[in-house]
Amino acid sequence: MNSISKIEWTKTTWNPVTGCSKYSLGCKNCYAERFAKRLQAIGYEAYRNGFEVRIHEEFLNRPLKVKSPKMIFVNSMSDLFHDAVPFSFIEKVFFIMNKASWHIFQILTKRSERLLELSSELPWAPNIWAGVTVEHYNYLSRIEHLSRTDAAIKFISCEPLLSPIHNLNLESIDWVIVGGESGPGARPMNKSWVTGIRDQCLSCNVPFFFKQWGGFNKKRAGRLLDGKVYDEMPCPINMKPTQLNFNLHTA
Repeated sequence: MNSISKIEWTKTTWNPVTGCSKYSLGCKNCYAERFAKRLQAIGYEAYRNGFEVRIHEEFLNRPLKVKSPKMIFVNSMSDLFHDAVPFSFIEKVFFIMNKASWHIFQILTKRSERLLELSSELPWAPNIWAGVTVEHYNYLSRIEHLSRTDAAIKFISCEPLLSPIHNLNLESIDWVIVGGESGPGARPMNKSWVTGIRDQCLSCNVPFFFKQWGGFNKKRAGRLLDGKVYDEMPCPINMKPTQLNFNLHTA
């Protein structure tokens, strides 16, 4: 596990699976694929096959060794619900997440059909959050799939945001993240797309997290939206606000 993650909406990452394959429009300039190739080039064992999907039994117990509560992004370098990940291994990941009940685990997938298909067979402890990427209005069906799962906290990541998204169904959604694409070849994001989603969240009282404007130099672009940092999050049930340093949404 990484001690500190640079991803603004989490604290650390855990990758019992690495590697993925392109699935939808947001995958075109995948940061994880670029990073995996760099790690392969320097001889990092977990990425000896580059961005091919690999499961890592040896990484399963890592959250159990971290005793202080953390917010953990699961498979920042992959997708737990990729077809190449056996259900038996997904079960093992869920076993660890249940056992490490002092952490919060954030699972994010584009493969919402498989998430829904397997949901009823998985033990969704309250500390396991499920999210889907909705980077374009073409993928609104992923929200419907997510809403039918048994996850205690359900969230949407609109990153990289590639289109306006109107009429979001936020009835069963607990959190929305928005971010622009970053790095080489980053596609532009229109401000009105961001404020449109923000305003829908405000009207539905759903926590809104604006991650970044993105672009080739995302640090220079920053993450201010109308002069404000939006870093709201749903209130976790097993952590104190002082352990997270986020703006927790309590209404």
